[in-house]
Amino acid sequence: MKPKELAERIGVSVKTLQKWDRQGKLPAKRTVTNRRYYTEADYLKAIGKPTANRQNVIYARVSTAAQKDDLRDQVKFLRQYVNAKGIIVDQVITDVGSGLNYKRKKWNQLLDEVMQSKVNQIYIAYPDRFTRFGFDWFQQFCAKFGTEIVVVNNEQLSPEAEVVQDLISIIHVFSSRVYGLRKYQKKVSDDDDVNHLQN
Repeated sequence: MKPKELAERIGVSVKTLQKWDRQGKLPAKRTVTNRRYYTEADYLKAIGKPTANRQNVIYARVSTAAQKDDLRDQVKFLRQYVNAKGIIVDQVITDVGSGLNYKRKKWNQLLDEVMQSKVNQIYIAYPDRFTRFGFDWFQQFCAKFGTEIVVVNNEQLSPEAEVVQDLISIIHVFSSRVYGLRKYQKKVSDDDDVNHLQN
């Protein structure tokens, strides 16, 4: 949420939030364009509602079982990152499946926990490890439940081969739809009843 929105919710001025940010009392998050923003977890912290019982989760994903080494490297890198920050990890989730697949069982279980306000932060190596498309939407969705997705931004842990495979999958889906549409149009044009109505 924007600083103005948080300021209104907790009854302080934007200048007060800026002061708290500088003092480290309530640090603001920053967008890539360096604009301040806050999450629901920041709101809970500001009003003194405890979030200690909420979990910090590492989420790592690869597309195929053959990428086990990549999966291990993701988890290792993320563990090193959170350890360096002094953060305790409560759960490590590893997933095997395409970033285009929204039916990943473990990923959906994680989203269920987010909606139950059980998750504080989710650590991922790169946005496409969480989902190939629509990451910003999922980030905002999680924020509504007080969950922050922390992107460590290690592109090396985002295999290029997966991008190629996902693009092939997208082309296949759309070409199938075009073929299905043509097949439907031919069926309609061959239908005597439809032709009779048109004439």
